[in-house]
Amino acid sequence: MAAEKISVSLVIVSDRAHTGRRMDETAPALLPLFSESHYRLVTVTVIPDDYEAIRKTLIVLSSQSDLILTSGGTGLSPRDVTPEATEGLAGKPVPGIAEFLRRKSQESTPFAVLSRGTAVVYNQTLIVNLPGSPKGSKDCTEWLLPLIPHAVSQITGKETGGPEH
Repeated sequence: MAAEKISVSLVIVSDRAHTGRRMDETAPALLPLFSESHYRLVTVTVIPDDYEAIRKTLIVLSSQSDLILTSGGTGLSPRDVTPEATEGLAGKPVPGIAEFLRRKSQESTPFAVLSRGTAVVYNQTLIVNLPGSPKGSKDCTEWLLPLIPHAVSQITGKETGGPEH
């Protein structure tokens, strides 16, 4: 049986990038990581730091994606609500992913412990919150990529063609 490509959506959560006051640098940093033959990019979406906007976007994209990576909105400011919107989907929590990413990120910055990013399975889609910085998002994605084919295979039953598990 031929391996199926893993469909990926990137959601950039940023008021400034959404309104055009700042150019998004995170998506361009992440896109090359998904150029491998077993990934298919569905979309890159830039949305505001808004609970309902995040929630609705995740619901829509979950019907089209095996993996959704969000970037931004995981800090401590009042507008940072990405984890709450993600958890609000009542999906299956996957706490080990967030713990792993925070632990690895601590090797670069002590501020990693302030990240509130989470991971859930919703509608047969793995959703992972990444930090808002381009470097933090890229590093976390690189650490996460070896786990994705196995996780997606478990969630969806697809043969992903990724590394042996």
